[in-house]
Amino acid sequence: MCATDCSSVVRLNIGGKKFCTTVDTLTQREPDSMLAAMFSGRHTVSQDSNNGYVFVDRDGKHFRHILNWLRDGVVPTLKDSEYSELLREAEYYQLLGLIAGIGDVLNNKRKENEELDTELTRTDIIKCIQSEKVRFRGLNLSGLDLSKLDLSYVDFSYACLKSVFFSRANLQCAKFRDVDAEGSIFHNASLRECEFTGANLRGALLPGANLQSANLQDACLVGCSFCGADLRSAHLQAADLTNANLEGANLEGANLKGAKLSNANLKGANLQRAYLRQVNLRDAHSMEGAKLNGANMMGAIR
Repeated sequence: MCATDCSSVVRLNIGGKKFCTTVDTLTQREPDSMLAAMFSGRHTVSQDSNNGYVFVDRDGKHFRHILNWLRDGVVPTLKDSEYSELLREAEYYQLLGLIAGIGDVLNNKRKENEELDTELTRTDIIKCIQSEKVRFRGLNLSGLDLSKLDLSYVDFSYACLKSVFFSRANLQCAKFRDVDAEGSIFHNASLRECEFTGANLRGALLPGANLQSANLQDACLVGCSFCGADLRSAHLQAADLTNANLEGANLEGANLKGAKLSNANLKGANLQRAYLRQVNLRDAHSMEGAKLNGANMMGAIR
């Protein structure tokens, strides 16, 4: 099937659940997504010869929410556990707008439901960053909304940054040494040349983030989402990437010596010229479509 007519009906079988939509719905709101690529007309997709359905091997439980997002741009109201499930599906389909929307909802829920003893407010932060050298070392900034701020070169070392909202912030060359940033959101943030040595980023969301040449040595990156992130020349030696989602991430020239990749998703990741010595690639959940040209694999387990 070549999808060229924007109004044409598309029949989808998502893990046994059947849906009908249009090419226009699948391609307009999220033009860089996997679904848009499938039905853009550039590719041929296989249909069931009997009923015309296109099969996708995913759980169809939340696909109606995916379609409604593509139609209306509205994030559904769900339980927290269901948001986690929907987020996983959004990452699979590379729906960066939906990923950001879920992050916004979860951040707002945290603000409403948690009484976090923060030492500064967003207004305080804005006043502080007007100075030349800014340090928030060791402070508790948990739960703050610091999105879209220019926080380049700021020193957050040893701070508590749990559930902080850093989406689209400029954090170039910022220092996050030994911070506790569990559950923080860095969607589309600029993190070039940042230092995260020894940081706890468990469960953090970094889809679309720019982490070129960032230092994440010995960092806890368990369950992090790096979907579509730019990690070129990043330092990930001995980092724990267990259950991390690196689908479509650019890791060209990155150093992953001794990194843990247990159940990590590296589907479609670019690992060209990456340093993969002493890495157990066999433990990864998926390496489908990963590019390994020129990678240093000495001592790696494949």
